[in-house]
Amino acid sequence: MTLFDQALVWFRRDLRSFDQAALHEALTLSRRVHCVFIFDRAILDPLQRHGATADRRVAFIHQSLAELDAELRSHGGGMIVRHAHAESEIPRLAAELGVAAVFVNEDYEPAAVARDAAVSAALKADGRRMISCKDQVIFEKSEVLTKTGKPYSVFTPYKNAWLKTLMGAADDPFAANPLLNRYLSTPDYGRLAPAPVPANGLPTLADLGFLPADLSRLDIGPGMSGGQELIDAFMDCIADYETARNYPARRGTSHLSVHLRFGTVSVRSLARRALMERHNGAGGAGAAVWLSELIWRDFYFSILHHFPHVAQQAFKPDYDRISWASGPEADEMFQAWCDGKTGYPLVDAAMRQLNETGFMHNRLRMVTSCFLIKDLGIDYRRGERYFADRLNDYDLSANNGGWQWAASSGCDAQPWFRIFNPVTQSEKFDADGVFIRSWLPQLGRLSGRDIHAPWKLAPETLRQAGVELGTDYPQPLVRHEEAREQTLQRYAVVKKAIA
Repeated sequence: MTLFDQALVWFRRDLRSFDQAALHEALTLSRRVHCVFIFDRAILDPLQRHGATADRRVAFIHQSLAELDAELRSHGGGMIVRHAHAESEIPRLAAELGVAAVFVNEDYEPAAVARDAAVSAALKADGRRMISCKDQVIFEKSEVLTKTGKPYSVFTPYKNAWLKTLMGAADDPFAANPLLNRYLSTPDYGRLAPAPVPANGLPTLADLGFLPADLSRLDIGPGMSGGQELIDAFMDCIADYETARNYPARRGTSHLSVHLRFGTVSVRSLARRALMERHNGAGGAGAAVWLSELIWRDFYFSILHHFPHVAQQAFKPDYDRISWASGPEADEMFQAWCDGKTGYPLVDAAMRQLNETGFMHNRLRMVTSCFLIKDLGIDYRRGERYFADRLNDYDLSANNGGWQWAASSGCDAQPWFRIFNPVTQSEKFDADGVFIRSWLPQLGRLSGRDIHAPWKLAPETLRQAGVELGTDYPQPLVRHEEAREQTLQRYAVVKKAIA
């Protein structure tokens, strides 16, 4: 049934042509459908505060958009691409094209919510509609609540309710679940309107004010094709995921987070595949654990929706009373952490990987964040902002959730008295030092036994390995045992005050 003569699909975090809610709904309900992507200056301009720069995320979006545009053109359509402020450009373009409705997929971050509210109001004032669809999560907002109608703040009960809600949606939840299969049918691409720009007419990175960015070190391809290659490769080893995911030197994770961030893969298809592997295939426990990671993603989106204060404050407000390290010395330690110069090899290798590639293994995100917070005593928000600037897959809800977990200030967080030992973590998850050597070649001649804590070694051992502490590699910023006691005292003061 056609409700609209002409409609506009505004692509954002959903750069694909398949299993795409807004595109599918628009092609179902409209006679003619235009497609647009805005390189939003409200987002991009702050990235250029020091002039033209290379940004891996912008480059990933740019290449993914080129592939999507080519795919739409193969069906007779194409992408309108603008470099403007989306808040004003979308209403203006809707008027220019004469569309009755603008279809979007819901975005849940506070800035995006405010932007979309402003666009919706402008469209309504002009006699047009904005129609939002659910696409980047399985369950959103208040779709999974406790029996008393309240949001969950602990993951395991949320996960159980999530699974129960999903399984209750169909008699055969793995093959015909309407929540997962709603947009699997091929939409009527014949309704796509040709884009009013020539083929290959996308603006270049230079047009956008950015320098080329090298994506080769990411070891992932952009776009829909890049996402599918990763899915295919991961499914071959998903059975080992439960164990392999903890070792940063192994290719044990899916590496799909950046594709989920920009919607070049469908979270519905991933959940469907995980369920099938868990129940019908050879994925077993690995598939079950991977599905849990997808559910964690929904959980953090739910937390951000119901408790928006977490974007600036602790989920547990009492933890905002913590007295964090401050002043010049704290600033110097923070910069050393950013630069991978803490003197703790696993921490430093992880930070150097992040700085050079924009990727960090999840185990190492826990190790580095806990080190900043509980060894250096620095406010988690400083680390959260640094990761936001550097991570290719930066997502506010997950990044915030992870940092508040490490700070013990979040929902279902690590207990405040549980403090990672960075040396123990190194010995356990990079026992032979393979990952450390790949990012700290100056330590390459140290044995797997010795590489985790160079400051403990005899001078002769260091000399034979060609390592001079303080010259080739830094002395540790702090002694973990001492820092641990200071952290316990710091947190104990707060716990006592709220007792």
